[in-house]
Amino acid sequence: MALRGVELDRESFSCSICLDLLKDPVAIPCGHSYCMTCIQSFWGEEDEEKIHSCPQCRQTFTARPVLVKNTMLAALMEELKRSGLQAAPADHCYAGAEDVACDVCTERKLKAFKSCLVCVASFCEQHLQFHYASAAFKKHKLVDPSKTLRENMCSRHDEVMKMFCRTDQQCICFLCSVDQHKGHDTVSAAAERTERQRELEESRLIIRQRIQDAEKDVKLLEQEVKNIDVSADRTVEDCEKTFSQLICLIQDRSRDVRQQVRSQQQTEVSRVRGLQETLEQEIAELRRKDVQLERLSRTEDHSQFLLSFPSLSAHTLPTHCSSFHAAPLRYFEDVTAAVSESREKLQDILSETWTNISLRVTEADVLLSQPENTNRAEFFKYSRELTLDPNTANKQLLLSEGNRKVSLMKNEQSYPEHPDRFSLFWQVLSTESLTGRCYWEVEMRGDVRVAVAYKDISRVDWIESVFGNSDKSWGLDCSKHSYSFYHNEVETPVSGPPSCRVGVYLDHPAGILAFYSVSETMTLLHRVQTTFTQPLLAGIWFYGLFASDRSAEFIKIK
Repeated sequence: MALRGVELDRESFSCSICLDLLKDPVAIPCGHSYCMTCIQSFWGEEDEEKIHSCPQCRQTFTARPVLVKNTMLAALMEELKRSGLQAAPADHCYAGAEDVACDVCTERKLKAFKSCLVCVASFCEQHLQFHYASAAFKKHKLVDPSKTLRENMCSRHDEVMKMFCRTDQQCICFLCSVDQHKGHDTVSAAAERTERQRELEESRLIIRQRIQDAEKDVKLLEQEVKNIDVSADRTVEDCEKTFSQLICLIQDRSRDVRQQVRSQQQTEVSRVRGLQETLEQEIAELRRKDVQLERLSRTEDHSQFLLSFPSLSAHTLPTHCSSFHAAPLRYFEDVTAAVSESREKLQDILSETWTNISLRVTEADVLLSQPENTNRAEFFKYSRELTLDPNTANKQLLLSEGNRKVSLMKNEQSYPEHPDRFSLFWQVLSTESLTGRCYWEVEMRGDVRVAVAYKDISRVDWIESVFGNSDKSWGLDCSKHSYSFYHNEVETPVSGPPSCRVGVYLDHPAGILAFYSVSETMTLLHRVQTTFTQPLLAGIWFYGLFASDRSAEFIKIK
């Protein structure tokens, strides 16, 4: 209760604006007292029309009150200061559950302003003044308020841990360094901090560099999104223009056919109308003759009959012998059939090209650059199980393992004749056509050229039938010590680690063909950027001299 009374006294003599003891106290008409400077600052500049109010009770005053120093209250304040009574701190200066409290405050604890690593204690701003005023505390290390100061104390010796044992990688006190850590590699905590600080800065540099690299990648991807949007919009516009042109072309052809049919219709109708008119005239003439002959047949004068008959009888036979015969209504059926045939051909073309168009659309992707060394698992989602086509195998090649493996044999195999068979070189193609994104691996023994080729590659030409010797095929020579890439009779030396397994990655729509040396990691050997105009087939060629231990196998990727 006594403590509560002291707090009430402090509150009674504190300015409710600055929360400190009253300085030059003044009382306003409602009875509340304030520091003169505080209330003047609260009311602001003098203005006759401005309404002034009390900050506590909110009573208003039409005229600004005249402020006169309260000499009795001022004298009381001086006495309170001399007696040691200080103004109550604001509530927000007291330590809460989440704050670090001052270890010196004996009543209601204030928030700590600093913590001392030497004293192993925290101090409010008032109690910290000793560290600033006394020379004995000048060398003490002050830090921001910390709740973990006791963690800096050695639990064994209750001393501040100012040493660091590098052998055991832990903080210790000086007594520990001459006790259980005797003979260990020990340094001062400050020295170890300097070393670790350098490592920390290096780590931060690496992290900042990674952040910069990631931000660059984000910007690149943002640009990629813009490029995709622009490309898609341009493609839609170009395709709509192309289809519109195609529609216009079909409409033009429809109009041409209609005009030709109508023109031919008029010609034929005019011809038929001419024949019709001629026949109608002939009919009229014949009817007139028939009337004359009828009159002659009724005459009773024999002499008149005989005289008139010769002139009339000469015209009794028709002068026009009609060869016209009515035909079924099929005058323009050939035109209809021709148009129908054109429609079917156009349907076939659109159906065939639509598959290719749809494939290119659905497989459009952001083409990020492939790293030279990468993990095989990245390619497994594109893996294809390939088999070799017996109809393309040279007769000295033996297929086995479900047509996944090919071996070079001394004797010819009993393959039937087939136009797709390679007759000059030890070559074979896969059964499966390759489009989209594909990946496969080839396990080899001996010198082997791993290749891809169009289906229409020559089978009998001494130059163009060899994988890599024309613009229809691409091949990588894989020997025990070296690699070489071939396309269109151009050789490109390739460097890379030797391996008995080669991985092949194909992105057909993007025109990417890449060969990798496969071991525990993948190393890029050679990469091609081109345009593929047809589906591709995987190929194997045993080049060089005959050897009975040469083979190649498409590996099943698990």
